[in-house]
Amino acid sequence: MKKYDAKTKNRIKRIEGQIRGILRMMEEGKDCKDVVTQLSAVRSAVDRTIGVIVSENLIECMNNSKSEDVDELVQEAINLIVKSR
Repeated sequence: MKKYDAKTKNRIKRIEGQIRGILRMMEEGKDCKDVVTQLSAVRSAVDRTIGVIVSENLIECMNNSKSEDVDELVQEAINLIVKSR
């Protein structure tokens, strides 16, 4: 079972706070431009978090694998990143 560090969990908590803020903006009838700007910020934060998780996992897997498995691990990491888009 993968253990996620506090920094990664904090990223998710910040994203959660941003989402709550967006909901509040919508409830208050804020301008759609402002809402979309905040949604774009959330998307960027999620993308960065995906990158962090995939790269940390890749490093961990590479350190625990045989050298012939490296190409497969890298391809799997690339597939995860592409899938997230």
